[in-house]
Amino acid sequence: MTLEPILTAIYDWPLSDAIRQTEYAFPLLECIHVLAICIVVGFISIVDLRLLGLPAHARSVKALLGQTLPVVWGAFVLAVISGGLLFASNATGYAKNFDFRIKILLIVLAFLNMLAFHLISQKRIAEWDVAGKTPPSAKLSGGLSLLLWIGVVGFGRHIGFTLAPF
Repeated sequence: MTLEPILTAIYDWPLSDAIRQTEYAFPLLECIHVLAICIVVGFISIVDLRLLGLPAHARSVKALLGQTLPVVWGAFVLAVISGGLLFASNATGYAKNFDFRIKILLIVLAFLNMLAFHLISQKRIAEWDVAGKTPPSAKLSGGLSLLLWIGVVGFGRHIGFTLAPF
């Protein structure tokens, strides 16, 4: 089974056509998407740097997570919605684009890394957070997260240079 019929159907949606045909729809969606990604990556970077032992403040990791995760998830939802609409405007083109595929793979890996952090390192946060000494597993998760999100931004930025117009 091929995805081509599904991608073509998405491309043919009236909403997809409206995004392509309306002069400011695509640029507006792109601005919203970039702003949302900046918020996601910015807030995640604060946590990741804290996990790596480079805090810019004295907050515990637990407190920092409590303050940043609601903002990250809100911005991530906005990024997914705006990104989904951008994708719909040229579904067949994005699906064939190498940079887009790598960006999506990196987002999935970042999610799995976050899941591993929450299931492994964060379970014992009460033991290590007050001591101020981040365990190697949390440092690894923070460093990997930082690299993955930098990759998401890099490949995402490169999509505009490699994707054929509608």
